[in-house]
Amino acid sequence: MMERVLDAIKGKAEQAEIFEVSTQIVPVHFEANRLKQIQSKEITSVALRIFKDGRVGFAFGRGVGDVETLTLMAVETAPFGPSANFEFPSSNDYPDVAVFDSEIPMITMEQMVELGKQLIAKVREHTPELLCDVEVTKGVSSVHLVNSQGGEARWDKSLFSINLEGVLMKGTDMLFVGDSDSSCRFFTDIDILANRIITQLELAKSKAATSTKQLPIIFTPRGVASVLLAPLMLAFSGKAVLEGTSWLKGKLGERVFDSKLTIRDDATLPYRPGSCPCDGEGIPSQRIPLIAKGEVANFLYDLQTAALSAKKSTGSGRRSGDRPPAPNISSVVIEVGEDRFEDMLKDMKEGLIVEQLMGAEQGNLLSGDFSGNVLLGYKVANGNIVGRVKDTMVSGNVYQVLKEIIGVGNEARWVDGIFLVPHLYCPRLSVVTRT
Repeated sequence: MMERVLDAIKGKAEQAEIFEVSTQIVPVHFEANRLKQIQSKEITSVALRIFKDGRVGFAFGRGVGDVETLTLMAVETAPFGPSANFEFPSSNDYPDVAVFDSEIPMITMEQMVELGKQLIAKVREHTPELLCDVEVTKGVSSVHLVNSQGGEARWDKSLFSINLEGVLMKGTDMLFVGDSDSSCRFFTDIDILANRIITQLELAKSKAATSTKQLPIIFTPRGVASVLLAPLMLAFSGKAVLEGTSWLKGKLGERVFDSKLTIRDDATLPYRPGSCPCDGEGIPSQRIPLIAKGEVANFLYDLQTAALSAKKSTGSGRRSGDRPPAPNISSVVIEVGEDRFEDMLKDMKEGLIVEQLMGAEQGNLLSGDFSGNVLLGYKVANGNIVGRVKDTMVSGNVYQVLKEIIGVGNEARWVDGIFLVPHLYCPRLSVVTRT
């Protein structure tokens, strides 16, 4: 397929790149504690980029497709595409990044169903009334990238994930709990995941009222990922910097954040869903410091954005659906600090622990403003967790929150498979409650 496309494009374009992905994914769904659906999906997609008369043409198709049609589509879009300010890479020298587990394709549906049943049973042993929605998923992708400059990359990636979302209803009161694990490796130990959810249920047994005022807040790793990281990672996009929409534009090398904060993007971590030997354009994967002890260290670039910014690509050209590459994260790592969660808790006379906000992503991501209802959070009084809060909203600004941090946890955990995050202890945020 790849060679046929390159042959078809000869004489019609100055350069060409073909990106082909074949994916097989099998999700097993449980709804309200019962097995609901088992699916199997196979998708093959092919994307073609060309340079013609100094502009970039792009075409995308599902399946093997008609080579002539794909070529014609790319040629026809070129006059309307962006200027071709870069060249496709010829490098074939990529780091050895482990992202495939040969055991995952061999997993049976029966094994996946059994894992789902075990997880539900373990959690409901603690809280029998809990209604659980569970998804157990396995997947395998094969990626092949080749361009007319001699660049070529090929790799296989596996994925295994388990997600549980539970709801406990008592009259008009609804408690939402949940968590997930994902990896490029097969895992069968669901105890860690189950115990995290059981801890949420245990802490939420009692309800506690809070006040409308400024309060210190401890964000759990899930809280950090759900509230703080989306606007922050958007700001580190080289495209947002180029377009002037990033709050961090012009701040490279400046200390914008608390000196206790160090964050990197790392596509070379073994068996992480965001890792790969190279990005979607054939640029080798690397470890990229984003914040170094509070200073803005780098932005993320793909080839096009890097050329327009007079920079080098950071190997951050990510492919998504039927769109050309764009700069984005792989795996985000916040370095741990020296503070134990127990010590953060003891330090707090009155405050909140935020596990998840609902609607935080609907704030102004570009400015860093967020506001959301506490879907799961706990009140702290005199160093103790005294119960779950209800009808409570938290709002603030990501950059102000991260400018002054009281503590960074000494342990981190993976959230959503791509964020390795510790607890963060922040001095004050606006809290509004209806009670």
